Amino acid sequence: MAKADTTQLTERNYEILCKPLVTEKTSLGSQYGQITFQVPMDATKPEIKKAVESLWKVNVEKVNTLIQKGKTKRFKGVMGRRNNYKKAIVTLQEGQTIDVTEGIK
Repeated sequence: MAKADTTQLTERNYEILCKPLVTEKTSLGSQYGQITFQVPMDATKPEIKKAVESLWKVNVEKVNTLIQKGKTKRFKGVMGRRNNYKKAIVTLQEGQTIDVTEGIK
């Protein structure tokens, strides 16, 4: 029974971290040991912390989340709306780093 639970948790860990967000603003956070990920809307802070710690073998100091509201845009003359998505800003403990460009090993 316990093995099935750990397998589900591992799969969930991969599902939680959809993709890293690399922008000018998020790259400025890297000097403070912060990495920004796009996560599912139902992901919680403890789940995000557990996923990052288990996948990269680092210690997470804190996790901040926010919901980015989708913009209203015009698509070929018709008003449309982009999807909302959730961001997680993960702060690592002093001296720890993650290289998001190389992926998960």
